[in-house]
Amino acid sequence: MSYKRPESVLVVIYTRDAQVLMLERAAPRGFWQSVTGSLREGESALAAARRELEEETGLVGEPVETGLTNTFLIAPAWRARYAPAVTHNHETVFALQLDSAREVRLNPDEHVAQRWLSREQAAAQASSSSNREAILALVPDRL
Repeated sequence: MSYKRPESVLVVIYTRDAQVLMLERAAPRGFWQSVTGSLREGESALAAARRELEEETGLVGEPVETGLTNTFLIAPAWRARYAPAVTHNHETVFALQLDSAREVRLNPDEHVAQRWLSREQAAAQASSSSNREAILALVPDRL
């Protein structure tokens, strides 16, 4: 069996007027997040951020590394995807600002719904604390 690397990226996508794109996972349902995904063998965090952005939304862009990182306990729902001794994941946070909200092309194997929400609504909707904290740290208050 091939295990996932315990290294991932989180890409917070937002607009000039502070609308944040949130995606609902296909499994478990009700789990809302920004673009996220594990690094492949030999892949850099930036390359993974670009790849995940396109795979999960159809958007092609240049995510900016924010300097934010997180290390967290892998949730039970995803634990079996990692080697038996692996308990924590290291996440590098990126941001991508768009001019305006737009429909994105979801990968149906990964996500079933999308929403553009205000900064505060998106933070409240985020299922993980690291995603919530990244939204609040990166997305400016509306001007």
